[in-house]
Amino acid sequence: MIKFSEIKNGDYVMATSDGEVWQGEVVNLHASNKQVCVYNGVQEFWFEENEISALPLDESQLMKLSFEKEKMDDGKVKYKKGAFRVLLPSDGDFSHFELWYRDEYRHILHPIAVHELQNHYLDMTKVHLTDEVFMQ
Repeated sequence: MIKFSEIKNGDYVMATSDGEVWQGEVVNLHASNKQVCVYNGVQEFWFEENEISALPLDESQLMKLSFEKEKMDDGKVKYKKGAFRVLLPSDGDFSHFELWYRDEYRHILHPIAVHELQNHYLDMTKVHLTDEVFMQ
């Protein structure tokens, strides 16, 4: 379960109802009832806070978010989207890593979820992280 206070419009989450699990984008929040509206690519559904869970951050999620992967000579792996970078100590190791955007660096010391990466990205770039591809 994700704390309601951590969820923002545009965040990618998992929603569970009656044994079915959907991956989708948060499109609306009802703060007084702590309900979350999730768009699953076809339609929108409302969920209770306890029905929303996090998507673990991994390479497949970064690829869905339109990051480009670059393997470094020293074994590190860099994921790039515009001027934003995610630097892993080794391929597939999301246990700790660095984020940077221009001159701001953040050291992440534990695995995080996709919505947490989106929140860091928003804090650092002032733009919400989506799967949109940047034109260069």
